[in-house]
Amino acid sequence: MSPTTFRRFDAATYLTDIATAAAYLEATIDESGDDPAAIAAALGAIARSRNLSELARRTGMSREGLYKALSADGNPSFATIVKVTRALGLTISFRSIA
Repeated sequence: MSPTTFRRFDAATYLTDIATAAAYLEATIDESGDDPAAIAAALGAIARSRNLSELARRTGMSREGLYKALSADGNPSFATIVKVTRALGLTISFRSIA
């Protein structure tokens, strides 16, 4: 019996349309608690599932800058988050939790 090999999971592989990407981002926000790195990483996965060069052009950022800001170790500003979400065709909204 040969050993089973697995590839590292990458959510970007499964984010095939914008509705799925929006649902993934909402689920990440709901489940991540106070972890902004999780939100940045989810946006990074969505960005990787799209044309990153085109996204960089739309945001006015470099591809490398986007990779860095939206990585698990990144610390993007709120302005970057807004630029990226708009360039992806998403919007940020708030709702009461009380």
